[in-house]
Amino acid sequence: MAFALDFAWLEAVMLAGVRMVAFIVIAPPFSYNAIPLRVKGMLAVALALAVSPRVTAGYVSMDTAAFFGAVVLEVLVGAVLGFLVYVIFSAVQSAGGLIDMFGGFQLAQAFDPQSMINGAQFTRLFQMTALALMFSSDAYQLIIGGLVRTFSALPLGGGIDLAHPVEAAVGAVTQMFLASVQIAGPLLVVLFLADAGLGLLTRVAPALNAFALGFPLKILLTLMLGGLVFVALPRIVASLTGLAVDALTGVR
Repeated sequence: MAFALDFAWLEAVMLAGVRMVAFIVIAPPFSYNAIPLRVKGMLAVALALAVSPRVTAGYVSMDTAAFFGAVVLEVLVGAVLGFLVYVIFSAVQSAGGLIDMFGGFQLAQAFDPQSMINGAQFTRLFQMTALALMFSSDAYQLIIGGLVRTFSALPLGGGIDLAHPVEAAVGAVTQMFLASVQIAGPLLVVLFLADAGLGLLTRVAPALNAFALGFPLKILLTLMLGGLVFVALPRIVASLTGLAVDALTGVR
């Protein structure tokens, strides 16, 4: 009894799996280290099989050297696409870092080995909340859908024109800084006014040593008003997901 093995189909699925793996390792929420590597690999294989009808149509089998060259190109494509998504969602982490810096929590920063970030309380809290919202709101499905559509714009083994990803990365970094300031902006204004008020109080009454009271006051304001920023995170994550999908589908 003989079995016919379609090597062209197998090569196409393997190349699609390589792109999926490179993307999942870098892009949130799949890059979270609490997800076992085995699960990430199984997810990449499942996604490669799911997109096999799209990637195998018109695929021509390659020789050994060309196939390994295509593997390297797919690793590069997946890494670039994952980096674009990572940069966009770093806005939430950056907003938490700004709140930690202006609120006086920066001295208590620590390294989180799960999310691979080094920050204080609000940095890690915002990052974990954003990841939880992406899974609970099915935002990860939109990101996977954007990744699947890249196989039409970037065929297997065709590589990528780095001019478009670089332009997209510059735009993503700009959007990241802008979004982080917009997220933490209201609270930063309050903390800045608190610093200005303490400075004026020190000028009026130097003996009060108002700056010694500044740290507990700013921490109190941050804890009281930080909840307002926290409530707005679901809408922020939804907006960032749309930006991530646009960045994925805009790469050529």
